[in-house]
Amino acid sequence: MKLQGRVWKFGDNVNTDLIIPARYLNSSDKDELARNCFADVRPGFVEMISPGDIIVAGNNFGSGSSREHAPLAIKGAGISVVIAQSFARIFYRNAFNIGLPILESKEAPLSIQEGNEVSVDLATGEIVILDTGERFLAEPVPAFLREIVDAGGLVHYIKKKGLAERKTE
Repeated sequence: MKLQGRVWKFGDNVNTDLIIPARYLNSSDKDELARNCFADVRPGFVEMISPGDIIVAGNNFGSGSSREHAPLAIKGAGISVVIAQSFARIFYRNAFNIGLPILESKEAPLSIQEGNEVSVDLATGEIVILDTGERFLAEPVPAFLREIVDAGGLVHYIKKKGLAERKTE
């Protein structure tokens, strides 16, 4: 799966309260969450982005709450992938569970600038800054997790595979 989009850059320690402020957590509707994505740190964020855009961040992206609201807000806003130097473990799991692909790269976020056009290949982990031609390799997304993303998240993956109907004997 190859993705391409314009970059929106964030720093280190972007926690879930910055991604979706707590006052909006009374809903799990992705459209409602998307409207309020980064409301306190980038007011109007959802109006500025285009479907397929990419978030690039520093270390410890998604720390904080274990709720899936943060990756749901990002995905609902139309972001195609998040690239960060590192992710909070619970955000990492939640992102794939709801079908939001993410990539860890120590080097790429240091060179990628806001507004750059970036291409990402989830299968190989290749990240290319199209403006400069610079290339980076992240750990590729494993095939199983790509299948979950392609299905739209873990629940859809389970339904698609018919695993929900299987009974143990």
